[in-house]
Amino acid sequence: MKTKKNRRDFIKKSALLGASFLIVPRHVLGGTGYTAPSDQLVLGAIGAGGKGNSDINNAYNNGKNRVIALCDVDPAMAKSAVERHPDASFYYDFREMLDQQKDLDAVTISTPDHTHAVIAHEAMMRNLHVYVQKPLTHTIAEARHLTHLARKQKVVTQMGNQGGTSLGVVKIKEWMDSNAIGEVNKVFIWTNRPVWPQGKGAPAANPSEKPEGLDWDLWLGPAADKPYAPGLHPFNWRGFWEYGTGALGDMGCHLFDVPYKVLNLDYPTGVQCSVANIYSEMWTPDYVPDGCPVASKVTIDFPSKTAGQAGVELEWTDGGITPAIPDEISDYYSATNSGVMMMGSEGIITCTDYGNNPILFKNGMEPQPFDTSVQGNLDAVHNAAWTEACKAGFNSDKHKALTSSFDYAGPFTETVLMGNIAIRTHMLRRENDAGNMEFYGRKKLRWDGENMRITNFEDANQFVSKNYRKGWEISGL
Repeated sequence: MKTKKNRRDFIKKSALLGASFLIVPRHVLGGTGYTAPSDQLVLGAIGAGGKGNSDINNAYNNGKNRVIALCDVDPAMAKSAVERHPDASFYYDFREMLDQQKDLDAVTISTPDHTHAVIAHEAMMRNLHVYVQKPLTHTIAEARHLTHLARKQKVVTQMGNQGGTSLGVVKIKEWMDSNAIGEVNKVFIWTNRPVWPQGKGAPAANPSEKPEGLDWDLWLGPAADKPYAPGLHPFNWRGFWEYGTGALGDMGCHLFDVPYKVLNLDYPTGVQCSVANIYSEMWTPDYVPDGCPVASKVTIDFPSKTAGQAGVELEWTDGGITPAIPDEISDYYSATNSGVMMMGSEGIITCTDYGNNPILFKNGMEPQPFDTSVQGNLDAVHNAAWTEACKAGFNSDKHKALTSSFDYAGPFTETVLMGNIAIRTHMLRRENDAGNMEFYGRKKLRWDGENMRITNFEDANQFVSKNYRKGWEISGL
């Protein structure tokens, strides 16, 4: 963090001028809760509407930090943030903001998934600390790039999966470390997402319906240049591969976090899926390559880290599909809209989204629920931990204690996005000998995590990275 002019300089200069004063506590000078400017993080928000509004407000932390710049391609969406921070400069283009606001220490990035990486890259290249909404990136290659860049630039980073800060995650890890349910080989994860349109092609272009003030070219960013299509902005982009990452990208980073963290998982070795999409009268899936499916089931394999033990199989379902409830817990447990169920040789651990409401079902014992209702606003706690770590610096214990710095969030996001590679591969078609288009069919993909490659189906590797519109390329990627 840049060295700022501080209160001690003022005191020394006053003494030289012969001023007489008493050194009094800072809160007396500035009021209760006052934070001196020298102790404030200087912040900007890239994406200031919707989730971006709450992200920058949490980083502002009731005046403990200072917001000097707001950026959004749609000023109408950023209205609340502008009203809360009236002295902040406003920008449409994040590049202009980064170039002009030389006093920035850190930025929050809360934009559609397809723009996360290019924005975070540009911010970190300017030595700014970054808080990036989940999923960290749009592709696996981008996640790997940002992970390495954060280390190179020595900046403090955090992904916005606030559930990692939940007391429930701490309790579940405590149970796992004490071997409360024995060896875990199977994990079920589910969500009611999507709650936006999926299973169909992107909406047709209609430039006449573009909201006044929206800079559509900047919204597209690295995506292909296309006329404005109503419905994508500000939310429904999630259901289309060119901009979003579907149900997995939205909730996977919240729900995968518990097993990935407490089971010490790493790069997976294999992934496969089946999907439910729109069906024609002949019960043949319509080909919708640009739209995420209505529902999916994804199975991801992780190798064992202990000799003689089996690995872990993680099964994800979305679209409201939930796993069967085991008999041994059926009298005590009902599946919610989103949840996690870890199956052990000596019992079962369940929780809801964000690691909340964990329950230990140990064989032969009464259920042991853990109350997480006292932990407060996870968003605020998660974000405030990042701002305090920014002040402490890259090598600080506060940075090392963050629950989702890019050292963790990068490989973790890669794992979540592996599921999307399986889904997109499953939807591929090819021309058969008769000249007709046919699906490849379900295939288990083998993954070489170190080299970021599918080893048994070359066509799937097209989804590890993506093409960038001219002028939006990421150097080094």
